[in-house]
Amino acid sequence: MPKGQGNLIAQNRKARYEYSILDTIEAGIVLHGTEIKSIRAGRINLKDGYASIRRGEIWLYNVHIAPFEKGNQFNHDPVRTRKLLMKKKQIDKLIGETKQGGVTLIPLKVYIKNGVAKVLIGLAKGKRQYDKRETIKRRDQDRQLRRAVKDNY
Repeated sequence: MPKGQGNLIAQNRKARYEYSILDTIEAGIVLHGTEIKSIRAGRINLKDGYASIRRGEIWLYNVHIAPFEKGNQFNHDPVRTRKLLMKKKQIDKLIGETKQGGVTLIPLKVYIKNGVAKVLIGLAKGKRQYDKRETIKRRDQDRQLRRAVKDNY
């Protein structure tokens, strides 16, 4: 786990396969009701999530946080749009970088840091099919190398 991250709750593993990550930024999430309890229980899915900038604010879409079992009428909408908390300077930087074609914001990880839920947002550019094949090839070579080193010891 990179320095500065707390307890890892969820990870978008497919994002690193589908996209090449150019930069990462940490952001807070505005949560309502029982959402933090569901996140702490690990009931969050980042698979189809993405972030977008509207009117100078960053919003997180399609991230599913399951309703809390004991939440009754205080439960939340599982796939609602959530606001991300970042400094104005960081948002301005992201606005400039996302205006370039083919660049998007993808949630990579959700973790708890100092009792607060944080999301690691990646500035991502989509990979071509041959790039994905190269990623698979490199991963297989690393796996074979680790296996060979393990067998020798």
